[in-house]
Amino acid sequence: MAPDEANRADSRGPRARGAVDALKTSLLVLPCGCANLRRAARAASQVYDEELRAAGLTIAQFTLLQVLFQFGEITQGGLGRILVLDSTTLTRTLQTLQKRGWIRRQAGEDRRSRHVVLTRAGRSRFQRAIPAWSRAQRLLRARIGRRRWKGLMEELSRIASVQSRS
Repeated sequence: MAPDEANRADSRGPRARGAVDALKTSLLVLPCGCANLRRAARAASQVYDEELRAAGLTIAQFTLLQVLFQFGEITQGGLGRILVLDSTTLTRTLQTLQKRGWIRRQAGEDRRSRHVVLTRAGRSRFQRAIPAWSRAQRLLRARIGRRRWKGLMEELSRIASVQSRS
């Protein structure tokens, strides 16, 4: 790690430093693949949450805004499928975003479907949070290494797609 990256990492809050420290050291490999994935996800989420806190977002909220920014209007079911999120978790997070005026939910052509769209305020919040998200990305990529990062992103996408095939 370059000295300037080390200084930036040390200036992070204690939670982010703890998560980064966990990534620096090798932890015991647990016998359960799911346990290892969940532990890694929690550690990575802490890094992102710490960076995004100043932007007033969590990584879960940022991710929803990011998908809506990329896809535009989408059904709530489609959003859940893209993120492999259950309906209850998705609804709860969307309610928070809607209360803050960052998204709008509206009935679709079929009364059973709900469409979700990013509002102007949501687009602005998302764009203002990108630098914080980018810092977290750089921090994790620096810890893992560029080649391993690329491979990890591909493997995680492959793993996430396993659920949709079952």
